[in-house]
Amino acid sequence: MSPVFPMLTVLSMFYYMCLRRRARTATRGEMNSRRAIESNTRALPINVEIVQYAKEVLDFSSHYGSENSMSYTMWNLAGIPNVYPSSGDFTQTAVFRTYGTWWDRCPSARLPFKRTPPTFWSQDYVELAFEEPVYPTAVHILETYHPGAVVRILACSANPYSQNPPAEVRWEILWSEAPTKVNGPQARQFTPCIKQINFPTNLIRLEVNSSLLDYYTELDAVVLHGVKERPVLSLKTSMIDMNDIDEDEDEEKYGCGMDTLNKQFSTVTLREWPTNGYFDKLPYELIQLILSHLTVPDLCRLAQTCKLLYQHCCDPLQYIHLSLQPYWARINDTSLEYLQSRCTLIQWLNLSWTGNRGAISVSGFSRFLKVCGSELVRLELSCGHFLNETCLEVITEMCPNLQELNLSSCDKIPPQAFNHIAKVSGLKRLVLYRTKVEQTALLSILNFCSELQHLSLGSCVMIEDYDLIASMMGAKCKKLRSLDLWRCKNITESGIAELASGCQLLEELDLGWCPMLQSSTGCFTNLARKLPNLQKLFLTANRSVCDTDIEELAANCTHLRQLDILGTRMVSPASLRKLLESCKDLSLLDVSFCSQIDNRVVLELNANFPNVFIKKSFTQ
Repeated sequence: MSPVFPMLTVLSMFYYMCLRRRARTATRGEMNSRRAIESNTRALPINVEIVQYAKEVLDFSSHYGSENSMSYTMWNLAGIPNVYPSSGDFTQTAVFRTYGTWWDRCPSARLPFKRTPPTFWSQDYVELAFEEPVYPTAVHILETYHPGAVVRILACSANPYSQNPPAEVRWEILWSEAPTKVNGPQARQFTPCIKQINFPTNLIRLEVNSSLLDYYTELDAVVLHGVKERPVLSLKTSMIDMNDIDEDEDEEKYGCGMDTLNKQFSTVTLREWPTNGYFDKLPYELIQLILSHLTVPDLCRLAQTCKLLYQHCCDPLQYIHLSLQPYWARINDTSLEYLQSRCTLIQWLNLSWTGNRGAISVSGFSRFLKVCGSELVRLELSCGHFLNETCLEVITEMCPNLQELNLSSCDKIPPQAFNHIAKVSGLKRLVLYRTKVEQTALLSILNFCSELQHLSLGSCVMIEDYDLIASMMGAKCKKLRSLDLWRCKNITESGIAELASGCQLLEELDLGWCPMLQSSTGCFTNLARKLPNLQKLFLTANRSVCDTDIEELAANCTHLRQLDILGTRMVSPASLRKLLESCKDLSLLDVSFCSQIDNRVVLELNANFPNVFIKKSFTQ
């Protein structure tokens, strides 16, 4: 009988953990649940499922489309499907800015942050508001082209339509999975098995990773299924995976709300040990090296074990490079306050996606930079909607050594605030994609920041005269290596001529969707002759690109690696063959919607040049 007892012990422990989890979940649910009321004040039965499409797109990190239209924009995710179940490339869908690994293989690519958790795969996001808060039972994502980019679905406790914002904003992961390669670009309805949560929500966030895709993913609509009352779990649905138990136990120890990291950052009572074992015999530097492989939460947890490891885990040398983006939902003023003493030597800081909905205040951000900004070289603040003019002023005053500043999609910063950036004369990289920077501020920045090597002005719609901007770049920014002018509506051949004459070190140039540029003016020929170092050139949606332009690129830009001529009607297969024969390093060629390049030609070119990814998009 004795062998039976260990098994009984294991089973009893398992059921104890299940019951304990059920008890905690039920308690939290009783506190948060409320009875749903219809517009006629009649209570809905708890088993009635509500099905709703997204009412509004609240926030997103990037999109392929313009700020002044609906084509290929995230705003297409609101409402009923426009395209599904059709497959193909349609302007009525939501499309993110990038796909594949091409953006990581060009001159403007940024070095990754160390210590990024292996389970954080997200590159972009979109947040959707729904009419009715519900307890989610299913989320359907209608993908119409190159599916498989969604890696995480989250629900928020805050009601975006409530007049009284909550004191604490909670985010719960409904589903998460590593990026996977989906066979074929055809449309599908993606319905992952989601986790039940203990609060109603009408704010859903999708996070995507497009690195495995052969082209842009296109999303048509999101459908939220849910019930007004918290569902009672049946015996079948209450079975718990052992991984879930571990995760839940972890949440109980370290918190699951905004204070998750705060408890770990704070000083705790440490045990007194007579000896630290073999750690006493290891050199200080070796222990530091070992700890450098831990993620930030693990480092904070280890600091709570003993005084020796606390000393090592709080050493500012462990925080030279710090990315808080993976923990965006849990970072607030208190987190930054606890980190201050550890980040006095910090050089790289990533606060992208953090601080929204009041989590980080202007005063909290300012206090942190006043203590930790003196050594900062790189500052990532993408989608930081808490940023205002005071924040930019503090950055320029407290970060004298700053060389890289990313304000991508910080669309809440007022136009006049960008004047402060001109004070950071040592800037080498500046990302202003989807910001409200105006012409006067940008001219000042270009005039004083002559060390700029990488500049992104994609979708900056408040610039009145891009020719003047290009002229200033040509005169002042001689070291420029990459320039993003994506969807700059008013740049002409005059601005391109000034740019090509003055910035001859350019290796990357994005002129996608710049409608005023016409091949007949010789602007593209001039580019090819003046910029022999070009590795990436995007002429997306310029229908005037012709054989002469392609032949000039083949003759002069032999280092070319990526070329996008989507939409041109004037390029023949013969000129493409010359380009492929001349540019031995070419790895990406987008000929989607090029009327002279049919699928037969693409197959032939693929057979003769197997090392080049030749993309031909389609619409059914």
